[in-house]
Amino acid sequence: MNDRYVMTAGSPTPLGASFDGAGVNFAVFSQHGERVVLCLFDDRNKEIARLDLPEREGHVWHGYVPELRPGQRYGLRVHGPYRPQEGHRFNANKLLIDPYAKRLTGGPRMHDAILGYRAGHADLDLSFDRRDSAQHMPKCVVTDTSFSWGDDRPLRRPMADTVIYEAHVKGLTAGRGDIPDAGSFAAMASDPVLDHLTDLGVTAIELLPVHAFADDRFLTERGLRNYWGYMSYGFFAPEPRYMRDGDIAEFQQMVARFHKAGIEVILDVVYNHTAEGNELGPTLSFRGLDNAAYYRLAEDRRFYVNDAGTGNVLNMDSPFTLRLVMDSLRYWVEVMHVDGFRFDLCSVLGRTRGVFDRDGPFFRAVRQDPVLNRVKLIAEPWDIGEGGYQLGSYPAPFAEWNDRFRDQIRAFWRGDAGLVGKLAKRIAGSAARFDHDGRAATSSVNFVAAHDGFTLMDTVSYNDKHNEANGEDNRDGHNHNVSDNCGVEGPGDDPELLARRARRRRNLMATLLLSQGTPMILAGDELGNSQGGNNNAYCQDNEIGWVDWSAVDDEFLDFCRRAIAFRRAHPILRQRRFLHSQPREQDGLPDLFWRRADGGLMGPEDWANPDLRLLGAEMRMASGTPAYAALPGAVYLVFNAGNQAKVRLPDTNGQGGHWRRQLDSALEREPDDACGDTVTVAAESIAAFVLCNSAECG
Repeated sequence: MNDRYVMTAGSPTPLGASFDGAGVNFAVFSQHGERVVLCLFDDRNKEIARLDLPEREGHVWHGYVPELRPGQRYGLRVHGPYRPQEGHRFNANKLLIDPYAKRLTGGPRMHDAILGYRAGHADLDLSFDRRDSAQHMPKCVVTDTSFSWGDDRPLRRPMADTVIYEAHVKGLTAGRGDIPDAGSFAAMASDPVLDHLTDLGVTAIELLPVHAFADDRFLTERGLRNYWGYMSYGFFAPEPRYMRDGDIAEFQQMVARFHKAGIEVILDVVYNHTAEGNELGPTLSFRGLDNAAYYRLAEDRRFYVNDAGTGNVLNMDSPFTLRLVMDSLRYWVEVMHVDGFRFDLCSVLGRTRGVFDRDGPFFRAVRQDPVLNRVKLIAEPWDIGEGGYQLGSYPAPFAEWNDRFRDQIRAFWRGDAGLVGKLAKRIAGSAARFDHDGRAATSSVNFVAAHDGFTLMDTVSYNDKHNEANGEDNRDGHNHNVSDNCGVEGPGDDPELLARRARRRRNLMATLLLSQGTPMILAGDELGNSQGGNNNAYCQDNEIGWVDWSAVDDEFLDFCRRAIAFRRAHPILRQRRFLHSQPREQDGLPDLFWRRADGGLMGPEDWANPDLRLLGAEMRMASGTPAYAALPGAVYLVFNAGNQAKVRLPDTNGQGGHWRRQLDSALEREPDDACGDTVTVAAESIAAFVLCNSAECG
């Protein structure tokens, strides 16, 4: 079977399969393996050759096959001990995915043959399965990654100018009948999507996982799929289900089109765990290549540390695991031209010997890397392990998802008592969490809804989760939703109810866009999208999980456009420096005043008042802003979760000019009226005023 091919020594670098014009070099890491075999397949996935990688250097096995070309299908088999009690799970009967594969033919088919042990055996994973898994496994494909990028360049938009839109490749497009190849990378970058996003005003799209991922067997047995994609097993390969023809150029073309529209592309990446799960999971790649090297194992090495809650976590103390992650990140920046990453359960990546370390190997590696320290880096700052919640603890240049913002802003507009102080902290950029070590005020990625949890519409329509369709008796998903159905659970048709919900959504969205930090909007929230109260749609690859374009709330969409435009027009709302009510050198005025409805400054008794529902925030450019970046003027924001109120506007402090109301969540139209000393602010609303004696007021 091997007569057609010649294997020579090749090189230990780079890892993976590399075409040089004359043949292909293969290099694979396995520290504890005893023999690494390259398996070649024809276009019908019939195995046509098995070739031992002949050389080993520093735990990297390598070999070179002349005359192989891009398009060649392959997989790996690794011989070694099968001793789970010692952490070793080698089984050469199992075809393995190359962790560095740039393209895959599909996804694994969940079958007992892809298990390293005998399913149903009394000894569970201590048994050994001899069936060949090749027919159930996708094949790696040797890939020429070159692409004609033309004049495409990184946009490098500052975080202060960024508005993020979190979206699912299929979910955003599957519900539209006017987009060819809905659910694909091509559909994501179609004219209707680009026109919508540019008209809305967002500047970056954050895609839920696009690395190759697997469907959990317990889902497929219930007729469901791993819709969100947080079960990666191929950190270089785009997920095949999002490609029309299997060519990675489809992803590159998508990125190029987004860039041409002025929109950056951020990937949600899952390096904390893999799709192989716990000791009873499948053998797809890492487990069979070198289980003890790639994963953090428990004291009883048969089992896995599970700080991610998914069965396993990668071992970031291993140099080759860290190298894999770093190589993957650089690949997506240099070859695929993405603009940044959001790291799922990033606290896992920061653990050294099991303990979170903000100066650990992963953070050091990223911060010194000349490719990666220039792109956007966003952490989900927690995992489920001990000491895993690390909001505010990450080093620059990492930004962080701020779930405190979501929960406390929802609670304030729900009418919870005693939250004016929390509101103030959140709209000022959560400085107590983030203002250290020279971090920017943009470090807090603020959101009121994300893929995980209620949509914005469901936040104002449901008190309780409704996840029955997930098949887990509604036990899955968060119970702490900080939501309010406004009196009716689920959809309703009463005009008063609908008006109240609409205003609540405007308040939540406006608070997001008027706050210091970096705002993130969940795809579909601007349209009024609902998931029917499902707050954990991870397995709903259907109308529950897809964005509904059939009943767009045009009035709310218009409000979102105006709120984003207002933020863009007023840099005071999106500063790099924190506001601490400190006097400014140019005029001696503090950069931030907190005010009551009567215009007076908030005092200790006001902050302690549990019944207070109104807060005014007078903002200017931050103290310490250099002259070249300083702008005159001020904005005054009134957040009123209570009854209609008479509000005295701040004195102009000798600056002249007057206040103009330019955004109001109580109004369907866009306001732009000059105001006297006192104005009326409607119940449960936000009003934004601009001091019009400067270029700020146009």
